[in-house]
Amino acid sequence: MTGIATGHFAELPHGIRLHYAAGGTPGAPLLLCLHGFPEYWGAWQELMPLLADGHYVVAPDLRGFNLSSQPTEVAAYRARAIVRDLAALVAALGYRDAAAVAHDWGGAVAWQWAIAAPAQVRRLVSINSPHPIPFARALATDPAQQAASAYMNWLRAPQAERLLAENDYARLVRFFTGMARPERPWLTPKRLARYREVWARGLTGGLNYYRASPLYPPCGGDSGAAALTLDPAQFRVRVPTLVLWGEADTALLPSLLDPLPELIDDLTVERLPHATHWLLHEEPEPIAASIRRFLAA
Repeated sequence: MTGIATGHFAELPHGIRLHYAAGGTPGAPLLLCLHGFPEYWGAWQELMPLLADGHYVVAPDLRGFNLSSQPTEVAAYRARAIVRDLAALVAALGYRDAAAVAHDWGGAVAWQWAIAAPAQVRRLVSINSPHPIPFARALATDPAQQAASAYMNWLRAPQAERLLAENDYARLVRFFTGMARPERPWLTPKRLARYREVWARGLTGGLNYYRASPLYPPCGGDSGAAALTLDPAQFRVRVPTLVLWGEADTALLPSLLDPLPELIDDLTVERLPHATHWLLHEEPEPIAASIRRFLAA
């Protein structure tokens, strides 16, 4: 983690405290790196040094994760609350806008941020995180994506914290190892120990992202995303957007990319055929090279 410093905190005016790691030069263009579940800022530890030249790279622990504030109520994890955190973090860092590079739940929030406040998001890089319109459609109508996303309903359940913590977080470890690529080992014993430390600080915040979202597959008598009526015109992305996608992701299927040209004004898509959902760890150098090209364009 050469040149990356942790232990920074931003006290936001609405009472949330965000921990963040940072690298590069303060005052250079701001690049926010937004992680997903079940990770923390360390999802970006390989990429941050590769992106720091010419940028001030900041990777926060999102609300609910690791050293940041962890409110317990589900409503505190609706997208607008997390978007508010990001806008306030940019201001607390002394900036008016940022480029956002985001994965998984970080990407879900970044899509909403770019849609709602395009003046604050110079450019968007979404990495294996679907735009809400194709994801809602697929969850409502596509049996393959419904099956791939069935785990979401398991994570929404009240007992999820207890079950995930059993046997030293064995189920969370399988989140990573279930799509492991033998030629791209990344979950070292040292890194796994660090993840267990992070998970021990609390799982409810991370799980509440699933509980607060209306995007989940039908389950029993709950119609999930099929109950939604979304107007694509209200979800148009007007900032330059790069989508990087590991096509071996078994949770988020490549078909989610197909509708994107209808929804994004300025779109670039790059596919990584052998990469899984954990491509930040598997392919940091190619991903960093793509991001650098996109930000410099």
